[in-house]
Amino acid sequence: MAGAIRLGYTETAVKIVVILFLLFIIGSLASALFFLVRDKGSGERTVRALTVRIALSLALFALLVLGYHFGFITGKLT
Repeated sequence: MAGAIRLGYTETAVKIVVILFLLFIIGSLASALFFLVRDKGSGERTVRALTVRIALSLALFALLVLGYHFGFITGKLT
């Protein structure tokens, strides 16, 4: 029974981490849009915000691959 509780906890933790990453990615994209409009395309803040978005997306992809490899993420959707 303890294994089932731990497995459920791990799946929930993975879901929360993925959702948080997606929220941060969307937030970074929204800030890039804000800086693009506010600076009228001449600022460096838009590029920095988009760079953060790309780094977060790559980190999320790496975490998903590693989670699948180590068994934290299963191949079936529930």
